[in-house]
Amino acid sequence: MLDVNNFAILKEEDMKTFTAVVERCPDTGLFVGHVPGLPGAHSQAKTLDELGENLKEVIEMLLEDGDPKLESEFVGTQNVLVA
Repeated sequence: MLDVNNFAILKEEDMKTFTAVVERCPDTGLFVGHVPGLPGAHSQAKTLDELGENLKEVIEMLLEDGDPKLESEFVGTQNVLVA
């Protein structure tokens, strides 16, 4: 990372990607998201854009203490057919 006139310039290879699971609460209508395996990485918001910003802020705060060890890895979703 370069620091030019107090502006951080990030290269793409400096960026990290985290996968969030997002649901809509039937009681409040809010979007609720969490990052599997990253304790404390959860938030809620009225819009998906706002939720993304909230989750980004939470993850950035968690990363201030260094790279956390993920407790699990998001693999995907699976449809289950039940009769």
